[in-house]
Amino acid sequence: MSVVQPQDVQERLYRVSSILVTQPKPTDDKSPYFELAKKYNIKVDFRPFIQIEPVPLKEFRKQKVNILDHTAVIFTSRNAVDHFFRLCGEAKLEVPADMKYFCISEQTANYLQKYIVVRKRKVFTGEKTAAEMLDLLKKHKNEKFLFPCSDIRKNDIPEFMDLNGLQLTEAVLYNTVASDLSDLAEVNYDIIAFFSPSGVNSLYVNFPDFKQNKTRIAAFGPTTAKAVREHDLILDIEAPLPGCPLITFLPSLENDTHKRLVLPGCLKALADPVQYERLLHFLIVKSVNSK
Repeated sequence: MSVVQPQDVQERLYRVSSILVTQPKPTDDKSPYFELAKKYNIKVDFRPFIQIEPVPLKEFRKQKVNILDHTAVIFTSRNAVDHFFRLCGEAKLEVPADMKYFCISEQTANYLQKYIVVRKRKVFTGEKTAAEMLDLLKKHKNEKFLFPCSDIRKNDIPEFMDLNGLQLTEAVLYNTVASDLSDLAEVNYDIIAFFSPSGVNSLYVNFPDFKQNKTRIAAFGPTTAKAVREHDLILDIEAPLPGCPLITFLPSLENDTHKRLVLPGCLKALADPVQYERLLHFLIVKSVNSK
């Protein structure tokens, strides 16, 4: 695995003029990305490295999952919400009014309003962390849970449900695939920011011979950081450090070889995707100011 050694840090300290964010361009004009570009006069491009492909109803039926046999649904993303209701519509299924929804975050729960009147349904959510949602699940042991997910997903929820003897049925409703990035073949960036292991994998699907050279790699979350290291890339910016959510390590800070940043806020806040995003921006700003 690639690890930035103290003697290598100064070699990677140079001014940043371009950043590639491997996600869609934000729709909010107040996104910190735009603030970053304007304040430091740098180029920030957005390009999703992965894309979501719906599982057709015909293919879904091969899974032999009866949605109406379940009394509760677990949502861990907006994609899961979209494709659950898409598939119900295609199958002409009317979701019962007493169906319960367990959401990984308040943002996901609010997104449900696109499809249901939330105040008339039973919606449960962890305030900020997945662990809080898992604790909620334990209080509903008699429910029959449906878990809409991608063909690529974490194991934490299935393992938790199995460990606690809770009834769970997985339903793969969409696939996560690499985007076609062929037009980026001759484009170089000072920083590439990744947000999922699938994004890192997409880089190598498109560019099997990718050489990092002076490009700095930023990773959002421990599984993304792990994927970066497994591809033998140097991880310059990590947000946050595994096991230490409030203290983030960045070896390329100004003139310090190694420096720790004690960030404001509480542990719960950092589990919020928006807070993570702002944390990553904070670290990138420090890199941008490097001489």
